[in-house]
Amino acid sequence: MAAPNLFLIYVTDVERATDFYRDLFGIEPVTTTPRYVPFEVAPGVLFALWSGRAEQVDPAAPRSFEVGLMVPGGAPAVDEVHVNWAAKGVTVVEEPHDEVFGRTFVIADPDGNLIRVSPVD
Repeated sequence: MAAPNLFLIYVTDVERATDFYRDLFGIEPVTTTPRYVPFEVAPGVLFALWSGRAEQVDPAAPRSFEVGLMVPGGAPAVDEVHVNWAAKGVTVVEEPHDEVFGRTFVIADPDGNLIRVSPVD
């Protein structure tokens, strides 16, 4: 069986979300369309923004999933990402703190989707 290779994030404004994620992760989309923008995050693996269901996105609704970014370098690397992202004006949902898996923090994109940064397992 094949592993998952497409991760969709529902957004209300694909252009705004594209700018947000392009700046946040420092990557360019594979292509852009009015409602769908994929970023290749590994060979054959896409992280994509989709506004085709924008009417179902409520930024105030609690989220039950997170996008994860695991960084090498332990706690100092996680704290460095936090400093860099905070300087960009992102919405910090959880300040850096220690968990059982290491240092971590969580931010939200403009639609309330959560992004957790943690060390590489």
